[in-house]
Amino acid sequence: MHIYSSPEPGTLDNQSPKQISSTRNTTPPTSLRTSISPPPPRARRSKENSHKDKNHVPQRNEYAVPELAAIEAGEVRIHNHLEYFSHHLSHYARATSPLSIPSFVDLYKRNHHPHGRHWVIHQHDHPVAGVHYDLRLQINETSSVSWAIMYGMPGNANSMRLNRNATETRIHNVWNHLIETASSTTGSLLIWDTGEYEMLPYREPTQRETDDELSPTADEDIESSPGLSDSQKLHQAFQNRKIRIRLHGTHLPKDYTLSIRLLTSENRHTQPPKPSRKRRRKASAPSIPSVRGTPPTSDIDDDVVADAHPASLDPSASALEREVAEQEDEQVRLTNAYPGATNSIGSIHQRRWYLSMDRYASGFRPLPREHGSTGGRREWVRRWDEDGKLAGFEPFFVRGRDVERSVVTGRRAEDVMADEGVGGGWVGRRGWKAVVE
Repeated sequence: MHIYSSPEPGTLDNQSPKQISSTRNTTPPTSLRTSISPPPPRARRSKENSHKDKNHVPQRNEYAVPELAAIEAGEVRIHNHLEYFSHHLSHYARATSPLSIPSFVDLYKRNHHPHGRHWVIHQHDHPVAGVHYDLRLQINETSSVSWAIMYGMPGNANSMRLNRNATETRIHNVWNHLIETASSTTGSLLIWDTGEYEMLPYREPTQRETDDELSPTADEDIESSPGLSDSQKLHQAFQNRKIRIRLHGTHLPKDYTLSIRLLTSENRHTQPPKPSRKRRRKASAPSIPSVRGTPPTSDIDDDVVADAHPASLDPSASALEREVAEQEDEQVRLTNAYPGATNSIGSIHQRRWYLSMDRYASGFRPLPREHGSTGGRREWVRRWDEDGKLAGFEPFFVRGRDVERSVVTGRRAEDVMADEGVGGGWVGRRGWKAVVE
């Protein structure tokens, strides 16, 4: 594995992400300035030159900046992820982007410590798993717990489909929160929103109105712990399988709060067994290598999307490479954490949680049944807070890849695909429909 040392901050300002050199002001050859996501088609080698290629050993350019795909794949390590990714995104950020690059950088820096509370929601349009949204919450200095949510965050207090299934996935590296990219094998990934979280007691002691999406078992509610950091409170709530969390972001409205509970039937404490490998359709090109040990993906459908190192699947890999890759894959399965991340919270892969907007904490109150009822359902309206200000927010809806934009760059999924060199022939999974009722 090649280790790349990022330049000091400020040295990359006037260079494109594919022309930077680490210590010398040299112009890299054309081959190093082209995108590798996807890799360019190889020209067919002539028979008279093929014998020369067999004896040729390619030389690595020590001053070439690694491509985004190589970093995601775990082929290259860099020491300054923030410098690399923020510089990469700065070349695509629109002037109208809600979250500026300097604010994006400052947000990450503020939480780069053991008790950080950084979070991100990624929109991921995977060619097999389809469109879904990944919620990741920082749990220690290097790692974040993750859930895949099919339809994104609920935004209408009176929706008939307020609740979501949230599937627990792998523990990711916190630097994955910085990624916005695309490839032909993993689809597009954009930063839908990001910010800092705040843990709340599972039931507010002063609450008088019943919030019907919360658990009625008040005796088991988590008490407020002022001496603990928010990440420690998250750990405590995770162990109790009931999380009440406020997400301070840019896209989400003020005081947006979620209630996340583990389904009783899913309360297991061991990782699932190794899945049997299923036969896949024959691909037109060997594009599996983008699915790596540290992907920015969500494993929402492990039966379809393999969680395997490419060397364990590539028949041309050496026996040693295959053995090492299979050992790495097994370690990821046993720990439920990608290399570099630590599962300090006890996350179990593929458990299903129950996620809903906490309407009262988000600024709403239910009308008395005699005043507001639709089909037997109580109507929720915006309430006045203690300062006499109107709380709550107007309904919002998550409308998917063709509409939603990155909060950092302002790009839609198709823009990210184009910027990363993914051809127009890429077709995503169809059938996803936004929840608008």
